[in-house]
Amino acid sequence: MIAHAEDLADFVEASPSSHHAAAEIARRLREVGFTELSETADWPSTPGRYLVVRDGAVIAWVLPSAATATTPVRIFGAHSDSPGFKLKPQPTTGSHGWLQAGVEVYGGPLLNSWLDRELRLAGRLVLEDGTEVLADSGPLLRLPLLAIHLDRSANENFSLDKQSQTQPVWGIGTPESADLLGELAGAAGVDASRIRGYDLVTADSARGTVFGREDAFFAAGRLDDLASAHAGTLALAAVGEDVAADHIPVLAVFDHEEVGSATRSGAAGPFLEDVLERIGLALGADRGERMRAHAVSWCVSSDVGHSVHPNYAGRHDPQVQPVLGSGPILKINANQRYATDGVGAAAWHGWCDAAGVTSQEFVSNNTVPCGSTIGPITATRLGVRTIDVGIPILSMHSARELAGTSDLLDLRRVAEAFLRG
Repeated sequence: MIAHAEDLADFVEASPSSHHAAAEIARRLREVGFTELSETADWPSTPGRYLVVRDGAVIAWVLPSAATATTPVRIFGAHSDSPGFKLKPQPTTGSHGWLQAGVEVYGGPLLNSWLDRELRLAGRLVLEDGTEVLADSGPLLRLPLLAIHLDRSANENFSLDKQSQTQPVWGIGTPESADLLGELAGAAGVDASRIRGYDLVTADSARGTVFGREDAFFAAGRLDDLASAHAGTLALAAVGEDVAADHIPVLAVFDHEEVGSATRSGAAGPFLEDVLERIGLALGADRGERMRAHAVSWCVSSDVGHSVHPNYAGRHDPQVQPVLGSGPILKINANQRYATDGVGAAAWHGWCDAAGVTSQEFVSNNTVPCGSTIGPITATRLGVRTIDVGIPILSMHSARELAGTSDLLDLRRVAEAFLRG
């Protein structure tokens, strides 16, 4: 359990942006024998372990030797992005002797959780020849709180203006005398004059840590949804080419879930459908055979969910109250904000039993709007039966979220049972 949490801490530290997360997943899978393919090249039809990266998303699969044109897939889905701030154009700003970064809110972060933390700026730089370079500033920025002496009502109804009060400081000086992109270029070892585009986001720089009585808790940034991406990566890495011949195991980690998924690398885009079609073509499948395979395929969409909060129990369903350390959760919503149905619930409990893992259920309080995931999107695009699962956490969308240490390992175990069949 502790070893798994420490490895997750390494994974989160290596993944300050979705582009870094995709690169880290690819690196780990290549190390255990996966072959990275290019979307512009022909793909092999021979059995093996393969992966492909599209921007901040990655899809990997194991093709068994006995796979045929109608072999179904088992997809473990997650996402690589997290709420925070994204760097704007002309980002070097400042006033009153301070250097600041021009940022835009990305997704739905808990804004006050980002205050008084040392933040990294990370993502990809795109050079004049189209080359993409990963960059990570290390601890560079901070959103400083206003001292209570200057606002005696600071502890009452605290809120932040998303434009004027969320621009972090990163130095002393004037905008004319500094270049924030130059800092990133230096960290990446490239000439700043070559940068023609970028996708850069903020990330908490503190390392994930295990703590609490009997090491019950694990806290880190970006557990939504790197905890699932990590569990799926380790689970697929453990699946050899001798996997059960009745299915093709797939890991699909998408970008842009926090902003709706409607991008070329998001779950609402064509990435997964493209990859599955190319796998089918390599197996000689026609459209009818692919449809037959999808009819008996599965997708487990894994994302974090809400643990009951001891200080705000009234925000939760009065009966269904998952808690940290009691196992992964099966997410259910009558309005299909989650894709789970009765057939999927039965299958999930079977996979948990196979893995020796106890599961919990999650459903929202009727007065609290329910969020959604990649699950309904994937089910809609592919017609594959899909269930929504995850781990319960506190502080969701905070700069630093809280999970149960044992739940992290249990999710990996169920993911492996699902992918192995």
